[in-house]
Amino acid sequence: MKTTRLCLSFLLLFFSVAFLYDQEVVEEIVAIVNNDIITLSEYRAEFQANYQALRAQFQGEEFDKQYDYLKQNLLNQIITDVLLMQEAEKMEDFNVEEQMKIYIDNLKKKNNIESDEEFIRILRQQGMDYDEWRKMLRNNLLKEAVIVSQVHRSIVIDESEIVSYHKSHPEEFTEPPEYMLKAIYISSDGEVEAVKREIIDKIAAGEDFGSLASQYSTGPEKDANGDLGTFKKGELANDLEEAVEKLKVGETTPWIQFRNGWYLLKLMEKKESRLRAFEEARKEIEQQLFSQRAQKRFEEFMKELRAKSYVKILKPNPLGF
Repeated sequence: MKTTRLCLSFLLLFFSVAFLYDQEVVEEIVAIVNNDIITLSEYRAEFQANYQALRAQFQGEEFDKQYDYLKQNLLNQIITDVLLMQEAEKMEDFNVEEQMKIYIDNLKKKNNIESDEEFIRILRQQGMDYDEWRKMLRNNLLKEAVIVSQVHRSIVIDESEIVSYHKSHPEEFTEPPEYMLKAIYISSDGEVEAVKREIIDKIAAGEDFGSLASQYSTGPEKDANGDLGTFKKGELANDLEEAVEKLKVGETTPWIQFRNGWYLLKLMEKKESRLRAFEEARKEIEQQLFSQRAQKRFEEFMKELRAKSYVKILKPNPLGF
């Protein structure tokens, strides 16, 4: 009996050791960042989350481009996040719980959500766990606090720089011409030549273009009294834009064959190209200059932070791509 218990104890010990060994294989270490480690399962989870986000946003060549970038840069991004979180732990004057409360309250107010229960229910409907969402929010706010403290507060944009940028980059603040159009669209199905001539004759006789669009058009303009909308230069199809550019306000194009039908366009209003005044562009320029410097300073900060940290990558290509 003692021998049986001894054998059973040995087997239990053996399987416990084997289980722990298997766990270490599953939790293989990808990188060490100071006192933290990045495991293979953590990397895989982060990769899958990013992959799904890319699938939802991009297609074709753009997806391939973003996917290649993800494979090449995800590990460094995770290391950056770990370093930022380690820096955040050193900040004693940042009340993350208060910031989370403010953020959540503003989010609820913006979306007309009256209670925490309703907010949690909406998150669940979108496939998100509330506790996981709060954890992600907390981490993002902590990392943002480090960036604000170590990067943003050191950036100063002088008024003279903003003025100089506006003067030296007029192309960025030149608004293109803008056209307000009415349209009649006739499908190519059936005999259309007689209909086209009839519409032109009625326009020449002074009949209202919008009324004719409501009567004859087979496109969505029919229900909008011919209103096609307002377009900036470059937003219309080339064939249509070339015809519109030749018009004066109140004039009508010849019939333009387009895809499976014919368009007749009338120029209702035109705004000429203009350079936006400095005061109109000032805030945009300031934000642009700030973003450029913030990106550069952030890269310098992370380079300095990484240089004074212990970072060892054990698996440069964790998923074997």
